[in-house]
Amino acid sequence: MSIIGQVESLWRYPVKSMRGQELDEAFMGYAGIYGDRLFAFKNAAAPKGFPYLTGREQQEMLRYQPRFRNADKAAKPPNLAEAEAIGPGITSLYAAPSELMADVETPSGEVLAIDDEALIRMLTEGVGGEPTLTLLQSERAMTDCRPVSLFSVQTAQQLGRELGITLDKRRFRANIYLDLSGADGFGEDAFVGRSLRIGQKAVVSVLERDPRCKMITLDPDTGKSSMEILRKVSQAHSGKAGVYGAVLVEGTIRNGDTVELMD
Repeated sequence: MSIIGQVESLWRYPVKSMRGQELDEAFMGYAGIYGDRLFAFKNAAAPKGFPYLTGREQQEMLRYQPRFRNADKAAKPPNLAEAEAIGPGITSLYAAPSELMADVETPSGEVLAIDDEALIRMLTEGVGGEPTLTLLQSERAMTDCRPVSLFSVQTAQQLGRELGITLDKRRFRANIYLDLSGADGFGEDAFVGRSLRIGQKAVVSVLERDPRCKMITLDPDTGKSSMEILRKVSQAHSGKAGVYGAVLVEGTIRNGDTVELMD
């Protein structure tokens, strides 16, 4: 095994397409980062294969900040220590949905419960197709494709140089941002088909490069779109940036943890 970098920052997104939360540490289970994308809004007007309302249709969603009401319950599984003490390590039990309820701060600063009808009305404003929204809550992350997304800060820096701008890494909405010491941008591409140990225990199998869409064009603070970012990724990098992974070994990961290439 060889150390190839460290964790630069950790993020989860309690509500699909809303603003993320930066974490000092996170439990990474088989379903992904604990507390990630537990809520989403189903749009009756959307295709059945992808029925969610996202920033693609409602760019303002990125300006809504969700927070769990019970921060302690949302930090890690309630029986984590007990489960880990049983060899070889028992899959932990997630908290009950009632213990993982959330509130959302709107762009105007108003705080609403995640299930408040007023929030749904706000989210439908300006969305075409007469959307009918229904709140979904899941015990596991409602990610687009794979449980965990990884993205190196070097990739954000390289794309910024190619575009002649300072590019905010948050556009890429990764769970784990990596600092790959000594590597160029898109260094994470070399990990596809290989496994990474993050921290003392957690192991991720890197499955594929991450195909990108309109979401990366949206400024995480303003929601305004800059299509040249997606064009650059499409033309210069086959439309992909960052990688997706599946969790092989659960564990708690922290900012600054070493990242080791296992094979």
